[in-house]
Amino acid sequence: MDFEPLNIENEAVEFDMGGSGDDDATALDLEHPDDSYDIFDDDLVQSSNSTRSRDDLASGDPNLEPYEGMEFDSEQASRIFYNSYARRIGFSTRVSVYQRSRRDGSIICRQVVCSREGFRRDGGENRSKRQRTVTRVGCKAQMTVKKQSSGRWAVSKLVKEHNHELVPPDKVHCLRSHRHVSGPARSLIDTLQAAGMGPSGVMSVLIKESGGINNVGFTKVDCQNYMSSSRQRTLGSGGQFVFDYLKRMQAEDPGFFFAVQGDFENLTGNIFWADSNSRMNYDYFGDTVTFDTTYRTNRYRVPFAPFTGWNHHGQPVLFGCSLLLNESESSFVWLFQTWLAAMSTRHPVSITTDQDRIIRAAVGQVFPGTRHRFCKWNVLREAQEKLSDVYHSHPTFEAEFQRCINMTETIDEFESCWESLLQRYDIGDNEWLQSMYDARQQWVPVFLRDTFFGEMSVTQGSDNINSYFDGYINASTNIQVLIKQYEKAIATRHEKEVKADYDTMNISPILRTPSPMEKQAAKLYTRVVFMKFQEELVETLAYPATMVDDTGSETVYRVAKFGEDHKVYFVRFNVFEKKSSCSCQMFEFSGIICRHILAVFRVTNVLTLPNHYILKRWTKNAKSGVVWDEHTLGLPNDSQDSSAARYDNLRREAIKYVEEGAESVRVYNVAMDALHEAASEVTAAKKHGLGVVQSTSINCSQQLQSCTVDQDKKIKELAAELDIASQQCEAYRAKLLAILKDMEEQKLKISVNVRNVRLNLRS
Repeated sequence: MDFEPLNIENEAVEFDMGGSGDDDATALDLEHPDDSYDIFDDDLVQSSNSTRSRDDLASGDPNLEPYEGMEFDSEQASRIFYNSYARRIGFSTRVSVYQRSRRDGSIICRQVVCSREGFRRDGGENRSKRQRTVTRVGCKAQMTVKKQSSGRWAVSKLVKEHNHELVPPDKVHCLRSHRHVSGPARSLIDTLQAAGMGPSGVMSVLIKESGGINNVGFTKVDCQNYMSSSRQRTLGSGGQFVFDYLKRMQAEDPGFFFAVQGDFENLTGNIFWADSNSRMNYDYFGDTVTFDTTYRTNRYRVPFAPFTGWNHHGQPVLFGCSLLLNESESSFVWLFQTWLAAMSTRHPVSITTDQDRIIRAAVGQVFPGTRHRFCKWNVLREAQEKLSDVYHSHPTFEAEFQRCINMTETIDEFESCWESLLQRYDIGDNEWLQSMYDARQQWVPVFLRDTFFGEMSVTQGSDNINSYFDGYINASTNIQVLIKQYEKAIATRHEKEVKADYDTMNISPILRTPSPMEKQAAKLYTRVVFMKFQEELVETLAYPATMVDDTGSETVYRVAKFGEDHKVYFVRFNVFEKKSSCSCQMFEFSGIICRHILAVFRVTNVLTLPNHYILKRWTKNAKSGVVWDEHTLGLPNDSQDSSAARYDNLRREAIKYVEEGAESVRVYNVAMDALHEAASEVTAAKKHGLGVVQSTSINCSQQLQSCTVDQDKKIKELAAELDIASQQCEAYRAKLLAILKDMEEQKLKISVNVRNVRLNLRS
């Protein structure tokens, strides 16, 4: 094998035997189409958890042809790019050798080759006697990437020449690395199979729906194998293992929730579970949710789908998990309703899923008031399949297509750019493209900026779905391993959150301006969120704000970066309420105030952040107190019927009690005495039963009546104080308006005087 010499002083070279062994795992299926259904290698660049190369998305010259020195954000991104390049050229790829660092064991070098690289090994006497087509012909085409000191990966060796014929565009879908049964295709196959249709009939429908066999994305053999595995998609012996695990967890954790659709002994439905931490996390961070179906694809042995979100450090946080044994619309409706019940029936502001037709329908039924977004990364990946001919014929199309989606600032700009693309590449009659245009409000960023999705920037826009279990689950994971990896992932994520909490509390950020607002934000925000805010604040120095309209109560400012007057933002500012809205809508989307509003605050002397621009979910105290209404806790039927609901109610009340009790030494001592007394009453209630409980209830009722009288008196006093404060506020407002009027008059007088002085100087 021709492989570049490596410096192995502190590294070790390893061979990926899964990719370089039997031809079954690497054969070019155009010649041998029915070897195996494992159409994707475990390390293939089609992985749903990957991110795209910056070079691939760059404007101008997209660098779609690989070259030595080309850089990528990650090793995975380089493999995605090379496989995309291989699809356009007409060959299949596979992972070959890699090199690990002896210092930390991480991969620092990876080689991706043409699938026809090398030669078939001599199988010996124990190999199968079935004759197979020779597919390895010693092709030298390959790309080697190495990790740089900067953390990016660069192409260190590239061989473009092949020693065999390349596959034409109308047959490239037969190559192993380019075959993929997508989510929408699986849903359609499941529906047709349930109706009694066989593989030939199903394939005919897929060909018609896709506009030709070239656009289906896989072969009839793949369809047959998927349908065969679908009939066997049950947990088998692992079912009892899962059930035992869930029962054990419920016994250990009173807040643990799980539900099974249908009869567990004859399991045909879905399974859902959430521990008490997941349910608590949803209380604090349940404004935006991602339903991650990455592991639902047929290449994974367990159809695992978690519900996730973002915590106050911008880290993935878990809201529950499911096993999808049935992918019908009714099963997804059951799953979403069950999850919602476990989360106290509190609907999220937004939810992100893939664009599967059945999931879309289920989300519409269960979350009618929630903003539904499709994962943009999944849409772009599907675009490579559906528009493969366009990608191959027009190398510049992909960069322009993504620029149209990601870089347009307004809806009008997007519409104009989209129409221009259709005309330039003559793709106006493409049915898939038209269907995605019809759904543009659910995946194109410019249409989603008015809704909170918890991402740090508008342009982030779901490029990659929020995967809590990234790196813990792969194609070989079975159900027993899944449970272990699930627990390992939770432990690791918890450690990372604790580390982020520690850094936030113990490492003071470096302030870059004398602004009181920056000092205020440093005290309030977590470290990661503060750094994002600080970036926006510092950028205001390059963004002058100019008043363009003033209606008295509201002022409109024009904000543009110095030297970039073509890219203008407009900020509406209410001087009395100190409320602003910017055309970029960054605050609405991410909950972090943008540089354009901060620039207006700078010129209007707003020195500290108004409270309505500080989202508690991004602060150091995000997990203190109760975010949601305490009356929505537990299951919806009766807040005291289940032990989990009672546990949640007591826990929340205890959290509030602890926070108030820790304010001072005196209050702490009173709180401790009250706790001791309460503990004695609880013990007595457990010993003597209802009699003591009723007696305690009478005492509590008497105390409550006394407290009610005191509270009424206090409310009247506060109401009187509020009236006085309102009168003072009106007086201050009148004075402020008078002062502003005087300032404008003085400004006008000074302007006239300056003009007169200039005229005198000229004369």
